[in-house]
Amino acid sequence: MDGTLLNNQHEISVANREAIKEAQDKGVFVVLSTGRSFLNSHNHADSLNLSSFLVTVNGSEIWDEKRELVRRSLVKSEQIEWMLKLANEHKATFWAISTERNWHNEMPEDLHSVEWMKFGFNIHDDAVREIVIKELEARGEFELSNSAPFNIEVNASGINKAQGLKLVCERLGIEMKNVMAVGDSRNDLAMIKEAGMGVAMGNAQEIVKETADWVTASNEEDGVAKAIHKWVLDK
Repeated sequence: MDGTLLNNQHEISVANREAIKEAQDKGVFVVLSTGRSFLNSHNHADSLNLSSFLVTVNGSEIWDEKRELVRRSLVKSEQIEWMLKLANEHKATFWAISTERNWHNEMPEDLHSVEWMKFGFNIHDDAVREIVIKELEARGEFELSNSAPFNIEVNASGINKAQGLKLVCERLGIEMKNVMAVGDSRNDLAMIKEAGMGVAMGNAQEIVKETADWVTASNEEDGVAKAIHKWVLDK
């Protein structure tokens, strides 16, 4: 969503809305696959009248067309506790997503009474960020990505947007080769690799552009609509 479907004002453009509606009218399943929580994404899905699945928290949750939970994958509270200490050690700002709410630079008194799905670090110093990434990788327990060049997103091992979309495809009776996935950041890489047509936004990180099959316009230039017109609607 951010940097892809949404412009820099966090709005969905008219062109994107019209392209999505036209695709749905032709029987195409349009799925939001986002690092955001359900609380911060379902309103956009509703505003688009999406009648399909939602993949949220980088694949930690999959919701069906009735907005009922299909699957949820959690990060252990002990792992969250360790990452919080790591963030504090390196003076990083942080956020976390639990099953109930989003947390920003604050945490509940009892971390172990909460069910967790993601932890994130904001680190603008490249050297410090690399140190933290190496410490996270050394544990071998996490799926690492980002939603901006300066952050690190941490999910349970093996959880990513591609895995979420594979489950959606199983439910819908289609194959990943018939999926177009559009994104801009490292948390989109897995699904861009796995999809039959992987599309990078014009504003995407370089590694995403290098991985994608095609590069569309930026999120300020209706890049999602242009991709839908070219590869879905054949316009």
